[in-house]
This record gives sequence, structure tokens and C-alpha cells, in this order.
Amino acid sequence: MKLSNMIHAARLFIATSALLASSFAGAATQLLDQVIAVVDNDVVMNSELEQRMQMVVSQLRANQTTLPPEEVLREQILEQLINESLQLQLGRRYGIQISDEELDATINRMREANQLSPEQFAAQLAQDGLSIPMLREHIRREMIIDQVQKGSVNQRINISNREIENFLKSKQGKFWSSPDYNLGHILVAVPSTASNEEARQAEQKAQDIYQRLLDGADFRQLAVAESQGQNALSGGDMGWRKSAQMPELFANSIESLQEGEVSPPLRSGAGFHILKLYGKRGDQEQLIQQAKVRHILIKPSAILSDEEAKAKLAQVREKILAGADFAEMAKANSEDVGSMLSGGDLGWSLPGKFVPEFERTINNTAVGEISQPFRSQFGWHILQVQERRQQDMSEQVRINQANMLLRSRRFDEERINWLQEIRSEAYVEIK
Repeated sequence: MKLSNMIHAARLFIATSALLASSFAGAATQLLDQVIAVVDNDVVMNSELEQRMQMVVSQLRANQTTLPPEEVLREQILEQLINESLQLQLGRRYGIQISDEELDATINRMREANQLSPEQFAAQLAQDGLSIPMLREHIRREMIIDQVQKGSVNQRINISNREIENFLKSKQGKFWSSPDYNLGHILVAVPSTASNEEARQAEQKAQDIYQRLLDGADFRQLAVAESQGQNALSGGDMGWRKSAQMPELFANSIESLQEGEVSPPLRSGAGFHILKLYGKRGDQEQLIQQAKVRHILIKPSAILSDEEAKAKLAQVREKILAGADFAEMAKANSEDVGSMLSGGDLGWSLPGKFVPEFERTINNTAVGEISQPFRSQFGWHILQVQERRQQDMSEQVRINQANMLLRSRRFDEERINWLQEIRSEAYVEIK
């Protein structure tokens, strides 16, 4: 996210202090703030609404967008704050926590994207009345909401094997899964009105260029000097393209080229073309590092707090380290119904199979070790990596990528349905 956008959004968190200060200056007995909505176990304050109003109005005016009536805008923004409150409450219920390291990394990416030093970044925030702590709080809220949405919405989406198969067989699926080619192009043009002699001379020129390339001449330099194609001044670079995005003449020719090779001159109505294949991606063997994993899950509940669930799992881990059998402990303690009866076995990992927290822990755990307890949206886990291997998963990767694409298409629609459901099930009292 650009710094200017983040600064604009983060102004939300100045609201309470600014309004309190101005109220106190006016009269000691004046109401400093008030609750405007009760949302389950949380409240929305008037200061939040006013600050969000200011932020949205400023954004709309900056975009030269006509403002709706104030009462309409106020109602929409209040509903937005209510939905945010519901999601943040779910985040607390699930025990979602954003580490200082994650916040630092996000802020550093923002700063680097805007090419600012830490001092310049802080100064830019200060000019807008903000501070690093305020920005961190905004990012923390956004990251919690993002995790709540992904965890809650994705489990509502089911992509069948038949859907994936049909997609990969479709014209769109074949295009999406086809390889990408990075090409260079030199054109020796032949006008439609050219005589036979002019066409012969153009062909000879193309053959001379081709020979120079075979002798080691730099393709990009020759493209700048000799090509009459539209990309000549950029060294003839066409960039990455799928075969369906290029002329059939080119698509047929590059199939026989290896990376770094150039094609003989190709004749078309426009003239003679020479292609260079700089790179190819998307059809290579996909060697995936896999891990055979088993785990134990303990979920917080109404009678077991988040800290108690973590402590219980830590005790289970200590027993395993002391010699207890992992599989038997999983059968006796794990609350993952799908794996507990098989001793917590989750099989071999695949890209995208597990939630990010789980994949990170797998990558950071040595074979045979028992991880420290870690939190995901499902509860507290420990895991053991039993084996690692490299496996050619080209086809499986293609299937997983198709699954993710189809899932992302449904995500926004399903998120709307989910938000409507949690809103209708919540206790909301607007003051």
C-alpha cells in the first residue's frame, strides 16, 4: 500500500485524542465521547464515526467524487465500523495475534516502496499528525481482519475435482496453464508495394543479421540498429507472453527453440522476423520439497481459555519429549477429528495445503523434532516432521494453482454472504 493511502487511512486513530482534547478545553463537564452502537461485546464510539467520516469525505473529494447526502454516508460508515468490530471480535476469539516482526516487516516494505529512510518515513508521518505506533495499530487491525476473512470464508468454499478438471480442459484453462516465453524480436520490413528485388534484398539483409547473431553478435544491439519493429528501441524485447498472445508464425517457431537460441528468418506479410528465446517458464519439472507431517490440535473453548489450551498442549509436548508415543498422544488428546484416529497423520505436504502458520512451522522444524506450540485459526498445534523428500509435482502444482484461482473467483461473493450472516446473527444496538 502506498504511504499516502496508509497515512490517509491511519488518521482514523487520531480521532479519540483530538476530540477529547477539544471537548476538555471547552468545558470540564461536557461529554467527551459517547457510544453510538453496541456490537456484541464491543462498542463503536462517536469519535470513531466522526474520524472515519472525515477520512472518507477527504478521499472522495481528492478523487473528485460527488458526495452522497451526509445521512446516507454516515449510515454506510457506521455499518462499516460495525462489521469491522464483529471481525476484530472474531479475531480475538480465534486468538489471532500479529507479531511485532510481522508489523515491522510490513512497515519496512511500505517505507522501501516509497524509497524513504526510516527518518524520512517518520517525518512524513509526523507531517500528517501521525506516528509509527498509530500506523502499527492500523496495520494490526487490517491484518487481523484479513486473517479472519481468509479463515472463515475459505472454509465455506468447496472446489470439486470435476470443477478443476473442467477448468483445465477449457479454452481459458489451457491458456492459463500454458507456458510463458520471454522473446526478443527483429523485423526487416517488406512493404506490400515492394518489388521482387526489394523483397530479395530484405531477405538477404535478414539472413546477414541471422548469421551475425550466430557468430555471437548482441541481439539487443542489433535490434536497436537494424530492426524496424515497434520494440526496436527497447532492444526488440517483447517481454513474457503466452503462445496464444503472439502470431501463429511465432508460436510455431519457438516450440523448437532452446533458451538462448535464435530462429532463422521467418517470412510474413510484414517482412522477415528473427526471434530470440530468452526464457521459458511454466512447463518445467516442478521439484517440490515435501514434508511428511503429523500434528496434535487443542482448541480453546468456553471452558478452556486460549492460554489454558496452549499450556495443555505444552504438557502433551513434554510427555512426548519424555518418551510418550506421538501417535497415541494424538489419539488421546487431539481435537482434529480428521487426523486424530490415525495418530495425527496429515500425509505429505503440498503447496497451499496448509494455512501459512502451519507451513512456516513445517519449514522451520527439523526432521524428528517436535515443534513448540503455535497458533492458527483452528487452535493450538504441535507438529512433527517425520520425513522430507523432493518430488516432481508438476501436475499437482497445476491442479493446486487452478484450485486457488477458482477459489479466489468465489471469495468476494462468499465474503459478502459471510459478512451478511455474521451481521444478522450479532446483537447490534444503535444508539
